Amino acid sequence: MSMRELVVLGTASQAPTRARNHNGYVLRWDDEVILFDPGEGSQRQLLHTGVTASDLTRICVTHFHGDHCLGLPGTIQRLSLDRVSHPVAVHFPAGGADYFTRLRHASSFHETAELAVAPIEADGQRIALKHGTLEARRLRHPIETYGYRLLEPDGCRMLPERLAAYGIAGPAVGELRRTGHLDLGGRRVTRDEVSVPRPGQRFAFVMDTGLCDGVYALAERADLLVIESTFLESEVALAAEVGHLTAGQAARVAAESGVRRLVLTHFSQRYAEPARFADEARRHFDGDLVIAEDLITIQVPSRRVPSAG
Repeated sequence: MSMRELVVLGTASQAPTRARNHNGYVLRWDDEVILFDPGEGSQRQLLHTGVTASDLTRICVTHFHGDHCLGLPGTIQRLSLDRVSHPVAVHFPAGGADYFTRLRHASSFHETAELAVAPIEADGQRIALKHGTLEARRLRHPIETYGYRLLEPDGCRMLPERLAAYGIAGPAVGELRRTGHLDLGGRRVTRDEVSVPRPGQRFAFVMDTGLCDGVYALAERADLLVIESTFLESEVALAAEVGHLTAGQAARVAAESGVRRLVLTHFSQRYAEPARFADEARRHFDGDLVIAEDLITIQVPSRRVPSAG
């Protein structure tokens, strides 16, 4: 059975607190295990979860501010220490390639891991995965920054009662799904006659940014949206000045984009009460809301199943 869930390693923004580690998020998506924005301490946070460095298949960095990347040296060295046998892809803004190189070789170690380094060079760049597509979109921040979303292709759900009505069973079902039709007794049965559309799932990851087109493009119809909400509305002017979002802005994006489950994170150390973010977000978003905490696991919502009509 496939697993699709988010493991939160840290939720602090610029400075960690006693209760919040720097950023770090692991997405389990079938055979992909993607580490997003490993901040300082991410390697140790992994020890408190069911995820190991050897599980990682891909690392995605949104930008090269320290709270989003200072965990890279330890993570990369751990891949070599554990002698991870599979290649690990690494994506980051191409303009930050020098930062990546310095972080990768921040100290002396024997590098044995194979890193498939593939920088993001353009807005809308897409990377083909086994079970979907990883897309990067440009965000609005003082340095080059990209958000990411994972898109599963749309499919179909076969309807057992309709298959039974045509006497279709066993390997014939798979053939019908693959080819789109099946010839039975002089009559052609099409896939559309015995199925309903099954929208592919969508995951979106939006970190440091002001409001911009990229935010909405990433959030569009996301089943799970992980988005920064560094500030509350009382600091909306400051948020705009430094390229960040408030909880209210993030919630409005989610409401306008048809998001199913909204995860707010990346909180400024100035706020000691997470409930304030929930209160502010609830004024704009009435869907499934999660105020992220370190070391929690959040499920990607199950697919919406359209009616047979």
